[in-house]
Amino acid sequence: MGIAFGCPTLRAQEAQQSVGAGAPQTVPEDTTPQNSSAQNAAAQKSARAGAERDVSWHTLPGNLLQDQKDIWLFPLRLAKGHDWLPTLAVTGVTAALIVADPHDTRYFRRTARFEGFNDAFSGSITAGEIAAVPAAFLIVGHFRHDEYAEKTALLAGEAYADSAIVDIVMKVATRRLRPSDIAPTGTFSDTFFHSHVSASGISTSFPSGHAAAAFAVATVFAHRYRQHRWVPWVAYGVASVISFSRVTTQAHFPSDVFLGAALGFTISEFAVLRRR
Repeated sequence: MGIAFGCPTLRAQEAQQSVGAGAPQTVPEDTTPQNSSAQNAAAQKSARAGAERDVSWHTLPGNLLQDQKDIWLFPLRLAKGHDWLPTLAVTGVTAALIVADPHDTRYFRRTARFEGFNDAFSGSITAGEIAAVPAAFLIVGHFRHDEYAEKTALLAGEAYADSAIVDIVMKVATRRLRPSDIAPTGTFSDTFFHSHVSASGISTSFPSGHAAAAFAVATVFAHRYRQHRWVPWVAYGVASVISFSRVTTQAHFPSDVFLGAALGFTISEFAVLRRR
């Protein structure tokens, strides 16, 4: 809520400072009204070119459909030779973490160091925190008549929904057991394709929906308010803490969390916020 109130206020202050700084400037002698109008029109055209896609309640369903089309047709980009390096990096790190999962997860099962942390960052609490940030910006932006804050909230909600759809599809496909589902004497090595799949796929582990949602929302706010240097640090810091809590609560393996975070960031940065 503090960020929701603070960021719009800071933006208003910057706008006032910008106007005040521009007031003493004089118009060059050779500038005519016709030339000034032409320059303004050219500047507006340049600003519109490659701008972020507009979002509203009316356009949101169509935007979601376009996002899903871009996401699921991503293999075609790979076939054309695009984005191989980041794809291989994410795949490689995820594979390495899957190999390390049996060793890492045993430590978090044995230790009692994170009991207080787990109480403060339980699954229901963190899910509410992720959803509360866009909701707060939407409400505050509405009452403050801040269109930028409202659109930021809608973009964050769009990113949240996009990440949830991808998360559910992958969970249903992989059917990985959660660490908490494995008996104390069980093995953490053979976990894929053994979990019971519910209608929504929420009983499975791979990837982490909390991490995907947290980083999807964080990326939108970090991008839209990047002129305030502290906002990306806070956004990604909170998303990282929420993601880490999914490991300490035995809800997910580290590889689940890493892939979820990578998906959330990627979906926001290259689908929701991609310049059109």
